[in-house]
Amino acid sequence: MTSNDQMVFCRACGHKIHNSAPSCPSCGALQKVSGGGSDKRILPALLLCFFFGLFGVHRFYVGKTGTGVLQFFTFGGLGVWVLIDFVMIVCGSFTDKQGNFLKQWT
Repeated sequence: MTSNDQMVFCRACGHKIHNSAPSCPSCGALQKVSGGGSDKRILPALLLCFFFGLFGVHRFYVGKTGTGVLQFFTFGGLGVWVLIDFVMIVCGSFTDKQGNFLKQWT
């Protein structure tokens, strides 16, 4: 079985789909088709978001300097933006600058 013949599970609904499918035929959720994840880790991003999220430090960590600066000057969107980022990091849907998901905890 080659890598093109492998099946994976949809990130949203859990149905089995082909690994090259850009979206799930069942629920329509977009899938990440590139094989690699980010070289950044979840735990540092989570801790930075929890302790220094109002200053956008977690966004600087993953290379998103533009939105990091915006969070710095808006105090994390008055906390709302930080809360959303925190939930996204915990759920595994936070990405780095290249759009790769943070996959490894440590």
